[in-house]
Amino acid sequence: MILTLARPVVTFVVLIGAWWAATRLASIPFYLLPQPPAVLHALWQQRALLASATLTTFSEMALGLVIGTLLGSLCALAMAFSPRLQRWIMPLLLLSQAIPAFALAPLLVLWFGFGMASKVVMATIVIFFPVAAAFSDGLRHTDPGWMDLAHTMGASPGAILRHVRLPAAMPAFGSGLRVATAIAPIGAIVGEWVGASAGLGYVMLNANARIQTDVMFAALFVLALMTVLIWTVVDRVLRHILYWAPDSNGAAR
Repeated sequence: MILTLARPVVTFVVLIGAWWAATRLASIPFYLLPQPPAVLHALWQQRALLASATLTTFSEMALGLVIGTLLGSLCALAMAFSPRLQRWIMPLLLLSQAIPAFALAPLLVLWFGFGMASKVVMATIVIFFPVAAAFSDGLRHTDPGWMDLAHTMGASPGAILRHVRLPAAMPAFGSGLRVATAIAPIGAIVGEWVGASAGLGYVMLNANARIQTDVMFAALFVLALMTVLIWTVVDRVLRHILYWAPDSNGAAR
């Protein structure tokens, strides 16, 4: 347990030390790369602004994660229950990823306004695909032996889905949800860059216009920390729920 906590701390300290040494030895201008003490000072000086912006961005990410996970799960279940429906839905899934997020963001701001709604929709679109793809893949690759046993015992398609395919697909669903959690900030931040009046992306955009690089790095640090914390919570919850699933080395958790 101690070693697990020590590794990220040591990695963080090494990265900060390398950053500080680079700025001192290479004499990098402040407006290109501020030193860690300047970023720490900006974190303290702008703590009220950053706290308010963090709450906004967190709300957008959390809502997008919940809605995207729900829609992705329903889509995967629909494709699993009807192979014919899968042939219609899969092209739409691929199309949702073929269009870059930056291309959709201005349209979403135009349609849903500068408030939270457009950012939640953007986060939902980004999160939707990894959940739907991973969960659908898990449902489609259920152990054939289990399926044959269920059919032999006369189980209905609904019973097979509930008692065989869903439990077998949960580890894949967990993997998709972890990926979705890691990329959840993309939708919210891109939406805030295009048009917003609050949030960490809005803070970074304004700081960039004023060449306040230390404030930009402070907002980036808060965003990274928030993302890591959310991912850790999701990972712990999934490990608790899927305690029976094998981990990467094949042993039960």
